[in-house]
Amino acid sequence: MKPPSHVELNLRSALFSLVFATSMPVFALLTMLCAPFPFRVRYAVATRWARLNLWWLKRSCKLRYRVIGAENIPRESSIIFSKHQSAWETLALQEIFPPQVWVMKRELLWVPFFGWALAMLGAIAIDRKAGRKAISQLVTQGRERLNDGRWVVVFPEGTRIAPGKKGRYRIGGAVLAEQTGHPIVPVAHNAGEFWTRRGFIKRPGEIQVMIGPVIATQGRAAADILKDAETWIEDAMERIKQTQKHID
Repeated sequence: MKPPSHVELNLRSALFSLVFATSMPVFALLTMLCAPFPFRVRYAVATRWARLNLWWLKRSCKLRYRVIGAENIPRESSIIFSKHQSAWETLALQEIFPPQVWVMKRELLWVPFFGWALAMLGAIAIDRKAGRKAISQLVTQGRERLNDGRWVVVFPEGTRIAPGKKGRYRIGGAVLAEQTGHPIVPVAHNAGEFWTRRGFIKRPGEIQVMIGPVIATQGRAAADILKDAETWIEDAMERIKQTQKHID
């Protein structure tokens, strides 16, 4: 199949971005109007935006995804440790996993519409410069969310990392796991190969998402938990890379 031209890529990406940007304030306002209702109602409304944009991404940019290891998703509320390469996974994790909240930098709450909706969903917004206070906040609020049946999404590298690179895995999410005993579900993917960190172009193709076996955390030290999660994710990234080379 002939690859799309530069003009076609720009046009398709522009069409996607138009729907992405215009639909955000609509769904954010709808989510805020649902403030009097329980979390699951607010979450159901908010995640319609993610599902809409994943569908539109497939239609407009021919970018789809495939999940490997869905059978590893447990029934109990868990902590997701995910690779972070682009904005794509913030949409897809909502479709792949049960109702969830994210651990994120507090500055995102100040983003009009997007941040307001996140606040309505109980996101755990931390000050990265607060050190131990940030970890204490993560444990306190994370425990509350998990006990309420919500999953907690952690991007252990803290920020989006370009494909082929590796950030420093931070201990906060592992401390939450150590203190609560809830399992960790590791996730690797190559979304950054198609939708780059700050890129406008969305390349056509198939994003691979790998979900690993549950990492048990009860009675274990945070450092050991983090090491296991990091090892699995980085090994999975290498497997995805080799598979992508074969496809290309």
